Amino acid sequence: MASVSSRGRGRRTINEINMVPFIDVMLVLLIIFMVTAPLITPSVINLPTVDRANRQPDKPIEIVIKSDDEIQIKKDSSTGSGGSAVPFTQIGAAAKAAQGGAAERPVVISADKSVKYETVVKAMNELKRAGIERVGLSVQTSGAK
Repeated sequence: MASVSSRGRGRRTINEINMVPFIDVMLVLLIIFMVTAPLITPSVINLPTVDRANRQPDKPIEIVIKSDDEIQIKKDSSTGSGGSAVPFTQIGAAAKAAQGGAAERPVVISADKSVKYETVVKAMNELKRAGIERVGLSVQTSGAK
């Protein structure tokens, strides 16, 4: 029985996994992907073409509500300070007149940050009552200051 136990001492079980073959396989795959990636061409999508539009898209009418609840309507938003002052109850009629019969021309409300939310909602309600369907709100992106 003593000889059997000595035979067992010579052989030890290895408790570790040999990682070298795994690393070799991964490096070969990495090289294959690095070589083949530039050879793959991206797919090209052929989009349908249409004729150009006959007229330019409409510039929106801008309604500016300032912090002192002064309301101005600008027909051309590219002009910096211009605009006609309008009483609050006449917002809808003035915007409808500024549209000039183009009912699809959008109206954008630009309100100061300190203006009450209720004032902006009332302005939107007045525009809806006047029959203006395309009403939006102007916001400042976080990147611009």
